[in-house]
Amino acid sequence: MSKYLLAHDIGTSGNKATLFSVEGEVIQSKTVSYNVDYREGGIAEQNPQDWWHAVCETTREITKTIDPKDVLAVSFSAQMQCCLVVDREGNVLRPAIIWADSRAEKQAELLRQVFDEQEAYQLLGHRISPAYSIEKLMWIKENEPDIYEKTYKMLQVKDYIIFKMTGEFVTDYSDASGTNALDLEKRVWSEDILQAAGIDAGKLPDLHRSIDVIGTLMPEAARELGLTEVTKVVCGGGDGPCSAVGAGCIEKNQMFCTFGTSAWIGGTTQHKFIDEDRVFFCFAHVIPDRYMPCGTMQSAGSSYAYVKNTFCQEEVKKAKEDGTDYWTLVNELAESSKPGAKGLLFLPYLAGERSPRWNPDASGSFLGIRMYHEKKDYIRAVLEGVSMNMELILKAYRKYLPVDEMILTGGGAKGDIVARILADVLDAELTRPDHVEEATSIAAAVIAGVGCGVYEGFDSIHRFLRFSEPVKPNPENRKVYENAKKVFDASYYALEKVYSQM
Repeated sequence: MSKYLLAHDIGTSGNKATLFSVEGEVIQSKTVSYNVDYREGGIAEQNPQDWWHAVCETTREITKTIDPKDVLAVSFSAQMQCCLVVDREGNVLRPAIIWADSRAEKQAELLRQVFDEQEAYQLLGHRISPAYSIEKLMWIKENEPDIYEKTYKMLQVKDYIIFKMTGEFVTDYSDASGTNALDLEKRVWSEDILQAAGIDAGKLPDLHRSIDVIGTLMPEAARELGLTEVTKVVCGGGDGPCSAVGAGCIEKNQMFCTFGTSAWIGGTTQHKFIDEDRVFFCFAHVIPDRYMPCGTMQSAGSSYAYVKNTFCQEEVKKAKEDGTDYWTLVNELAESSKPGAKGLLFLPYLAGERSPRWNPDASGSFLGIRMYHEKKDYIRAVLEGVSMNMELILKAYRKYLPVDEMILTGGGAKGDIVARILADVLDAELTRPDHVEEATSIAAAVIAGVGCGVYEGFDSIHRFLRFSEPVKPNPENRKVYENAKKVFDASYYALEKVYSQM
């Protein structure tokens, strides 16, 4: 009789549930979408009941053809940097303030007045920012004091689902390291940060390893999910660190690159790994006693989608008529332009920038436009610009360790032209797993398996993944890009003052 592991990937736009056999085979998958309430003033909120309903609906759907007693464990990969406040009974006190919310800049500035930026970065592995949970809780305390007084615990997204399943208020180290309140090395809530923030430490949940079993399903939760009370609930982790495991990046100093809507270069390290220039940040890993450094740029796949939507209506229409994938046609356009896109440059800052610029005012630009530039050159220039920005992140890593090989995941990894441009610009061999868009779901399944004792360790990831032959950098193309990278960097600094004026 087959046994199964249930993975929930609780994202910003929806929850994806995947049922895996313990042998690593995908049995069934389903996604249910939900909304984000975006409003003026940097507000981005969600209704936590939407998460729970999505988890229940997807679970019931993908397990209806199996014996529910055969689901050994459930675990999670979820969006991070949330602030969800609940009372002692777990009742939601207000909509969840999610990672995309930026209203707490005043609170972040208050912390900066107490903590030197470099001191905070050394302690937390992250810059002080309104993106993080503790600043959002400070905002609630100042602006909604009655809510703050009623708050028993501040939870992350997956933590709320764990509460609904087990009745326990917990988080794991990876999600905790995305709050701006965890001492990254000691793996305890930082008394110094909480004191400076004016936050009661008792309002934060108990800390656990990602692989810890928090409990089994409560009777009511089991009924809603269509499962039984024997299924174990394993803590799981934040989607950033989970993405490393799902890429197969589990060995120390192993690196990976994800090209999705945003893009990042991350890795698995034995020690806290941070950069003196604060280009990247560092999470506690879902792998016990490991760390996950990460440098994330805002607009990678979204830049490519923007240029597709703006320039490529003809290709989209043709793909629709032929019943083919429009990205195949767009990729063919990029491939038909020569490396360097005839000198056309693209700065991929359509939504400001995190790594390496950390400049919310930056905006996107095409530079060097000439009469001879064609649509195909614009398409290729976007991919090259994203890659050159990623190379600046990689350069920060290379100050500390050699990086000649990386694993490539994300939706962009499906296109050969994306992999080839990245390999040439980054000067690194790129290997792609067969499930480039399933990384976080696979990670949650591995965590569930390790937690419930089916797997001995994270090496079990190799049950789930097969890798392609590496894409190697082309020496001739590298020469083209070496000069282009210098112009790319100079272009940003030439426009830096213009961004703030705009």
